[in-house]
Amino acid sequence: MTTRFLLIILTFPLLFGSCLKDINPSDSLTTGTITQTTQGLKQALNGAYALFKDHVEFNGTTDLNNMYLRQYFQMSDFASDDIVCAQTTTDPLYYSFSLNHTPTQTNSRYFWYISYKIINDVNTVIEAAEGIQNPDATVKQLIGECYFLRAFCHFNLAKFYARPYAENAAADGIILRTSTSDPSSKARSTVAAVYASIIADAAKGAELMGQQRGVQYASQEAAWALLSRAYLYKGDNDSTIYYSNKVINSGRFSLETAAGYTSMFANAGGSKETILCVAFTTVDDYGKAGSIASMIYSDGNSGWGEEFASQSLRDTMSAHPEDVRWSYIVPLKDGSGNLEKKNGIETYYIMKFSGQGGSPTLSSPILFRLAEMYLNRAEAAAKAGNTTAALEDVDMIRKNRGLQNALYNGQLPAGKTALETVLKERRIELAFEGHRTFDVYRNKLSMNRTYWGYHLPGLKESDIDLSKKPAGYQNMIIAPNNNRVVYYIPIDETQTNKLCSQNP
Repeated sequence: MTTRFLLIILTFPLLFGSCLKDINPSDSLTTGTITQTTQGLKQALNGAYALFKDHVEFNGTTDLNNMYLRQYFQMSDFASDDIVCAQTTTDPLYYSFSLNHTPTQTNSRYFWYISYKIINDVNTVIEAAEGIQNPDATVKQLIGECYFLRAFCHFNLAKFYARPYAENAAADGIILRTSTSDPSSKARSTVAAVYASIIADAAKGAELMGQQRGVQYASQEAAWALLSRAYLYKGDNDSTIYYSNKVINSGRFSLETAAGYTSMFANAGGSKETILCVAFTTVDDYGKAGSIASMIYSDGNSGWGEEFASQSLRDTMSAHPEDVRWSYIVPLKDGSGNLEKKNGIETYYIMKFSGQGGSPTLSSPILFRLAEMYLNRAEAAAKAGNTTAALEDVDMIRKNRGLQNALYNGQLPAGKTALETVLKERRIELAFEGHRTFDVYRNKLSMNRTYWGYHLPGLKESDIDLSKKPAGYQNMIIAPNNNRVVYYIPIDETQTNKLCSQNP
């Protein structure tokens, strides 16, 4: 068996042995399986990158619905107010809509498993590389990428399984695994300790990385972007601004114009705005069975198309039909031009994970891009009381999205704060990219899902009246202190690791 890994040139797939993809984290890569050469380190590191997109055997089977990125985007965005579910389903993704999480739900169990598998693999590469005398710039780059990936995976785990930093930094975070010699039974570190580790790893990665291997690989700027995001989530405004500035001022990236934005996600690897993406090729086009796009878009046969852009998001965008960000929200109409519905829910497909090479189910998902750096800086500025700087950054985004005639020009909208204005722009710009749920709760805000959809318990199609808002249902307003804002620690961990506490 062979396994695909990320490519230096996207159109030429390379293969290498499956020894890099063992089933159990405890017996995956070892220093003995990695030759202490640059090529050996690259191959091992490529295996870690591949785990973001491959379907890896888990719990004795290979489920095409299991992929790191598919679970990442579904577990985050399906729990937000940007995406609406058009039916009930037994698919584990439905737990994000219903909040009826369990420790046994497969998507969460897989995400936890594959995250720590990536972490274990990069730990092994780091330890193997320590045996190289006088490492050159290329080896340092590879080691730096490993530190970045470890920080990135720990950070995403913390977002799903731990409370936000601002809520309680002393609360249980996640299990930090920074060495292959870590005992299998290990307690969760505090949220504060987890963030300290993430920041230290990302900073070390930035220090080591000095080469450019393409946006499908980590880079110094990607590490700075991660630091910008991590400090924003931590609530450190000065550091957020500092690292946002480093990316913005690096000169390597520029915002896509309104014309370029419409094809940015289908051409992620070639976009001047992309800082880091996961490179998928035609070999990785999973189609209807297992692609990221399959649940949120269909050309009639390419996907299931069961989740749509929500009424809430569309209302937020409604004042500006000229906004080019509408290009990723596609209404499905019948032959007479009437908007189609599924089980009473209006069908507005989402296309941010479609279009690469003309395929409806293929893209190279963007993990970091320049627009986020402007928005991170804007949010930090707003919180620091610098409204002028915050609005300048928001206007940088808007003038590149077809809203040249709707800039704020230093003036807040009537009745709105600078933070509210920034968060609204952030919601529109980064919709469907895995940010919204965390943006709401880390700011101690409630999620308002008062719109028709099957996140409402007991909803029947006959109950739906699109001329009015729903009333009397649970799951409409979700407070930031709701226990189900975070996921349960998967049963696989708590049963085998008695030191790991469970979320309430």
